Amino acid sequence: MSVELKTPLTLPCGAIMPNRIAKGAMTEGLATPDGRPTPELERLYGIWADGGAGMLLTGNIIIDKDHLERPGNVVIDRQPDADMAARLTSWAEAGTRGGNHLWAQISHGGRQTQKLVNPNPKSSSDVALAIPGGQFGKPTPLTTDEIADLVNRWAVAAKACQDAGFTGVQVHGAHGYLISQFLSPRVNLRTDEYGGSLENRARFLLEAVAAVREAVGPKFPISVKLNSADFQKGGFAFEDSIAVVKWLEAASVDLIEISGGTYEQPKLMGVEGMEEVETQNVAPSTAAREAYFVDFAKAMQDEVSVPLMVTGGFRSCAAMEQAIDMDAADVIGLGRPMCLMTDAPQQLMEGCDALPRYEDNLDLIPGWLGFLKRFQMIKAINGFAGVYWFYQQLWTLGHEGRVDASYPPFKAFREVEARSKAIMKARG
Repeated sequence: MSVELKTPLTLPCGAIMPNRIAKGAMTEGLATPDGRPTPELERLYGIWADGGAGMLLTGNIIIDKDHLERPGNVVIDRQPDADMAARLTSWAEAGTRGGNHLWAQISHGGRQTQKLVNPNPKSSSDVALAIPGGQFGKPTPLTTDEIADLVNRWAVAAKACQDAGFTGVQVHGAHGYLISQFLSPRVNLRTDEYGGSLENRARFLLEAVAAVREAVGPKFPISVKLNSADFQKGGFAFEDSIAVVKWLEAASVDLIEISGGTYEQPKLMGVEGMEEVETQNVAPSTAAREAYFVDFAKAMQDEVSVPLMVTGGFRSCAAMEQAIDMDAADVIGLGRPMCLMTDAPQQLMEGCDALPRYEDNLDLIPGWLGFLKRFQMIKAINGFAGVYWFYQQLWTLGHEGRVDASYPPFKAFREVEARSKAIMKARG
């Protein structure tokens, strides 16, 4: 039985997490075409709430219906009407029925919004995604008035979730989404007060956090998801990340989740992107052989006292305990394992040595064509197809309350793509 994982955590705001395991945010794609929570979302989060995690993080809840991370996102871009409020409340009730926390991850896709959603997305500046295939349009820079409106929308969405019964919120500032686009000197080419220096590039994030704090009050947990680095040449670097974490600590953030990467360099999913990974200057440890961002979190813990959450790659109980013991993480985030082993937190706390690595058996490319993986584009496509397999597991959990580990990856890829197009068609 793992004592480290079972230990409660008191956050700076006074809220208490019953244990150190959180379900990391994973996009669900289960909302109605107009972005409302559904019974399928309730079923999914009820199952996870029964699984023993101290906290569940939702997938992207979007503050602008025209900038989805993916079709099927929940959207809160205004004060909820009666139906929306009732749906949010039902979702929150299901997602907290195990006595656990349920935190809403609030986000905006920015330039990482697919063309089928919006061919003319907004971003920090007009730098297009360097991904072949034409899936993403060239963005238009946001005006300062539009930035102010979005800051307010973060606050509106956070307050709506608090009123519905969610027990915390997370501002998504990582993975190449809109706030991350402002933080990156590679993407943010602005010359006004939101561009140039790191202080200016972080202004949008800090304004959003301040607005959320004012909306929800001092006792409600606020988290931020932040890249340790973008792992791209000229991108947001680890030294930048440490400085921003210090500012977030001063801004009364209760938990910072350390992650990394963007769509162009998807380190967050353990998938290889289209360009070489830009290495970062951080001391290696044995724990990092399994978990992607442990060493970055450890280096941050030497600089700040705000609790840190690390998600990505954890499978063995020993590595999770080591990360906590070495003060590299206060909370361990689990993602893909919980798409199939929904009670993984409970099993870990009761003595399970390690979780399955489902992703190791999800090649879209058959063995006899393995030589194609030498090509960076084929390797990236193969990795993303595996991600779609996990999307399919969440769909099956939400609709049928079961999983199907034998589901073919290529079929999952086709099914997810077809559903996305159907959702957008239904939106009109």
